Amino acid sequence: MRLISCTVVLGAAAVTLVGSPAAQAQTPAPPGATAYFINLKDRETVTSPFKVQFGLTGMGVAPAGVEKEKTGHHHLLIDTKLSDEEAKAPLPMDAQHMHFGGGQTETTLTLPPGQHTLQLVLGDWSHIPFSPPIVSPVITIRVRQQSAAAQRASAPAPAGMQHH
Repeated sequence: MRLISCTVVLGAAAVTLVGSPAAQAQTPAPPGATAYFINLKDRETVTSPFKVQFGLTGMGVAPAGVEKEKTGHHHLLIDTKLSDEEAKAPLPMDAQHMHFGGGQTETTLTLPPGQHTLQLVLGDWSHIPFSPPIVSPVITIRVRQQSAAAQRASAPAPAGMQHH
């Protein structure tokens, strides 16, 4: 019974914090802090899946929930841009707003063939962008379809055809 009451109290505290005006305050950005893509350039062509490495200067990376001065965590925006409203509140978590709240500095993306935009946004301990926002330039990449031979090579072997 004690564990249940703790969970309820923690849940209520989290709701209270998220709803309070103090929790919505933006963290000031350190001067000169910048986010950037390490391994991708604007107008680059890649084959899906592909690695995306996140760069950051002038700050450190810390997991979400860790309130430490001059640190934040990455969010990757895919085929969308940071709106004025999103810049002042916790970022949504959906297919266009990937969260890396564990402090990750890279990921592997699988996107359909075609043109896509990517942008990094640094969030504070509570997923709120800094003020002013620390964002990478928006880059456009072209994802090409994997060749049929490469798809077969990466597909698992049919049952009964596996080597032991």
